[in-house]
Amino acid sequence: MPILVTGASGFVGSMLLPRLLLDGHQVRALGRDRERTLQALELLDAEEVDVVRGDALLGDGLDAALDGVDVAYYLIHSMESSPALNATFADRERIAAENFAAAAARAGVRRIVYLGGLLPAWDERPLGVDAPPVSRHLASRARVERILLDAVPDSIALRASIVVGARSRSFRLLVRLVERMPVLTLPAWRRFRTQPIDERDVIEMLARCINAPMPGRSLDVGGRDILTYGDMLTRIADLMLLRRPAVGLRINLTPVAARVAAAIVGEDPALVLPLMEGLQGDLLPADDHAAELLGVRVHSFDSAVEHALTEWEDLEPLAAR
Repeated sequence: MPILVTGASGFVGSMLLPRLLLDGHQVRALGRDRERTLQALELLDAEEVDVVRGDALLGDGLDAALDGVDVAYYLIHSMESSPALNATFADRERIAAENFAAAAARAGVRRIVYLGGLLPAWDERPLGVDAPPVSRHLASRARVERILLDAVPDSIALRASIVVGARSRSFRLLVRLVERMPVLTLPAWRRFRTQPIDERDVIEMLARCINAPMPGRSLDVGGRDILTYGDMLTRIADLMLLRRPAVGLRINLTPVAARVAAAIVGEDPALVLPLMEGLQGDLLPADDHAAELLGVRVHSFDSAVEHALTEWEDLEPLAAR
C-alpha cells in the first residue's frame, strides 16, 4: 500500500518509517531538507524509502508527494520559526495544514493519520470553578486536527500528552531538569495529572491506524499510568539513581518558569513557553479505549523511561548517569 510520511526526519516520523516497512508498505518520505531526511534514513537502514522534498508551509512539492498515495501521515509541527514566513506558530501550523489538506483531497488520499495533543476535559471540573483558556499550543493542535479531518473524512487523529522517548522534546526537557537541578523547584502545575505514553506504543498505534475501521474519529491515547508532573520528575530521578528533593511553589509564574527552564536545559524559550502554557489542569484521555480498539498493549511509565534512557545513552552520554 502506498504510504506518505511527512516530518520523516523528526522524532515520530523517523521511528514510524521502519515500522511501516516491516508491514510491507511502499513508503514515501516527505521532508523540507532532502539531505537531512536521507541522513535520518541512513541511520535507520531504510533504503527502500522514496525520499521527496516538499514544504507544507509553502505548499511546495505536495501534489507530487501525494500522487498515488492511499494513506498519508501528517506529523508536521511548526513551532520553530520559518525564514520563509513571518507568522506566529499557530498561523504557520494552520497554513501548513490547510495546504496539505487541500493537496490530499485533490490527490484522492483515502485517509490522513494525524498525531496531535490531548485537550483538557474541562467538563469534569467542580461546580463554580471556571475553565482556564486552552493554551495556544493545544488550541493549534485541535485546529489542525479539524482541518485535516474535514478535508478527508475517513481520517484518524490520535491525541497524546507526553510521549516518552529519547528524542521526544517534552521528555528531554523533563530529563534535563532532573539532571541539572539539585533541588526540583516546581510551580503549582506539579500537581496536575497526565497519562504519558511510551514511544513504542504510539508508533504501533499509528501503524495500526492504516486499516482501523473507525473513520473520521479522534482517539485519546495514554500509557498505563496516571501521574502528576511532580510524580513524573520524581520517578525519572529515581530511575536515573539520583536524589532530587522537591520544593513546591503555590503559584505557576509560567512566563518566568518557562524562561528559567529553557535556560537550564539549553532550549529555545519560544518552544518551552507554549508547552508550559498547557499546564493549567489535568490532561487525561477522555476515554481509555484507544489501545484496546487498536489492539496495542501499552507499557508502564517506568518501562518507557528505562527504554528511553537506554536509547538516549546509545546516542549521547547523560551526565547524571
